[in-house]
Amino acid sequence: MHLSLRSLVASLPLGISLLRFFGAEDTSQLPLEDIAVIQQPKIPGRNGTQVYGLELGTGIAAPDGFPRKVVTVNGKFGAPLLTAWKGDRILASVHNSIYDNEIFQSTSVHWHGMFQHRSNAEDGVGWVTQCPIIPGLGFNYDYSTAGQTGTYWYHSHVSTQYCDGLRGALVIYDRNDPMKYLYDFDDENTVITLEDWHHVPALADFDGTTISPTPDAVLINGKGRYANLVDPSYPRSVKLSVIKVRRGYTYRFRLINYSCLLSYNVTIDRHKFYVIEADGVTHKPLLVDSLEIFIGQRYSIVVKADQPIDNYWFRAVPSKNLTNQALSTDAGLNNAIFRYIGAPDLEPKTTPNISRKPLNESRLIPFYNPGAQYCKNVRPENNITLDIDLNKDQFGVYHWTINNASFTPPPLPVLLQILSGARQPFDFLPNGSVYSLPQNTAIRINIPDTHGIFDAHPFHLHGHNFDIIRSAGQYVENYVNPPRRDVVAVSDGGPLGQDGPSGVSFCFQTNNPGPWILHCHIDWHLNQGLAVVMAEAPAAVVSGPNSVHVPPDLDDLCVAFNASGLPPI
Repeated sequence: MHLSLRSLVASLPLGISLLRFFGAEDTSQLPLEDIAVIQQPKIPGRNGTQVYGLELGTGIAAPDGFPRKVVTVNGKFGAPLLTAWKGDRILASVHNSIYDNEIFQSTSVHWHGMFQHRSNAEDGVGWVTQCPIIPGLGFNYDYSTAGQTGTYWYHSHVSTQYCDGLRGALVIYDRNDPMKYLYDFDDENTVITLEDWHHVPALADFDGTTISPTPDAVLINGKGRYANLVDPSYPRSVKLSVIKVRRGYTYRFRLINYSCLLSYNVTIDRHKFYVIEADGVTHKPLLVDSLEIFIGQRYSIVVKADQPIDNYWFRAVPSKNLTNQALSTDAGLNNAIFRYIGAPDLEPKTTPNISRKPLNESRLIPFYNPGAQYCKNVRPENNITLDIDLNKDQFGVYHWTINNASFTPPPLPVLLQILSGARQPFDFLPNGSVYSLPQNTAIRINIPDTHGIFDAHPFHLHGHNFDIIRSAGQYVENYVNPPRRDVVAVSDGGPLGQDGPSGVSFCFQTNNPGPWILHCHIDWHLNQGLAVVMAEAPAAVVSGPNSVHVPPDLDDLCVAFNASGLPPI
């Protein structure tokens, strides 16, 4: 039996305001087979284990109509959606068959947002937790999703390889989702990915003599268009992604920005939506009509299909201060089609909303255990400020620095350095880029604005969520109910469309031993050194109840890589 949203919502907290959003009308029922999909996402594994095989190779694809070399996964462009239930074990076997010298050949796979408690070796970060996987070899990633649910993704974490296509969505479903009463649909059809796209592979597009190359297109769920100045009639010949909805029902859409440069302002013409998740963390429903999503960030939004049956634009317009040759949405650039079932197979004619209620990150309140009182009296040595700068060497190559150090690949991954006895900052390589943190301690990270060097840097911390006690644009620190997530954007002094200072401060607790990289998720900037490593409780990595399980073949990856002659980045 399908209960109406009216009866469900009215009986729950926030029911009055949410009822206004969802409306008082109930509509015709879906077929029984569709109701089964609502209640049970399609997850392949059984007995608490999900097994996946990822065969990496190369091929030709034209997701925006322009053919080029790409990384393929299991013979296709566009890595597959991976799913699991909360608490499941994931076994992912990655085999590298990237032999083409136009694509960066060595690889690793990072599981973005996964805590990897006691499985730091599975975090998949080249030169931090492992040596890269060379062509012809593979590695088996084995980790638990215990304590986590929500929207994640996976991608290469070597050089700028994920910009060539090695990136895909990962969703951990919760059978007891406290927000389940808000939506009818949450399945493989409601995952929406956003990515910028280039017409040449990253190796040819980027030599470090620019801060970042310019994308040619925006892809939504792997499809898009580019502004062809030679053939103005071109754009409409390329099909766009279609997001289908049935009028009267509500949908949980999981948005993932897995770009290499761009952030996006997301809107759906004539629709508002509730934000209920940020980066795998459930937050109290917050009604907005637009949101900015930075690289690495994920949002779950709840949308009611309450407009007349028609076609509407789903817009992901690159943030205006980030360079892109196609900022408009003319001819469907930067768009997908939000189509009601029953609407004609035509492109929309709707116009953009005037946003009156954009998402303000600081208004997000975690649903579970809000608060960061633990961060109020951080010891001075654990109150860390990271100053960002940009320099150019004698060869004209740019290098980003944090506290005057640029992260470069060490001769041995940081995890293996710890296993070999490194404990203090001066023990680690690269010099100045590794911070040794004590166990079970509050850590505060402050990242000031970048003084006009670049528009915004989305910083991602591996192995943790953090409490953002001061978002960009905020004067007052919030210890009572700050937003909690794993990616936060630092501005350049133009505070992300808000008034106020543009730096950020966030806190986390060192309860997960291991080396965790903290880096800008603009992949070009990471390649130029914009990262540090938090070596959390090094002694506890080796022994004790939270020690890290080390796969027996981890050393073999380094032996093979060192013999390969391949470049580290």
